[in-house]
Amino acid sequence: QVQLVESGGGLVQAGDSLRLSCAASGRTFSRYAMGWFRQAPGKERDFVSAISASGIITNYPDSVKGRFTISRDDAKNTVYLQMNSLKREDTAVYYCAADLDSGYPTKQMGEYDAWGQGTQVTVSS
Repeated sequence: QVQLVESGGGLVQAGDSLRLSCAASGRTFSRYAMGWFRQAPGKERDFVSAISASGIITNYPDSVKGRFTISRDDAKNTVYLQMNSLKREDTAVYYCAADLDSGYPTKQMGEYDAWGQGTQVTVSS
């Protein structure tokens, strides 16, 4: 199994930047795709980004495309989410997830097998 631990959340102002990290342990990190999701209060968990096992292919919804960047460092078993030009609507708990059966960066939440505990991001205006 894989253990995931997120960090880097916090309180920022609209327009600021923040970088989230997710450290993985337990299995060969470079063999599986990683994703980020978020959940705002009273809302469903939504897809934010994903990166292939190779690190070459990324996937974003329109809501964050051009503002968020996902990357991975296999030497550190860590995936990052760089968030720029943050908006109030980006406020949520952010979760990282691992798709242990595939190297493709899917947006389908059900394809992910392991989840972190989440880190809170709050954007004030």
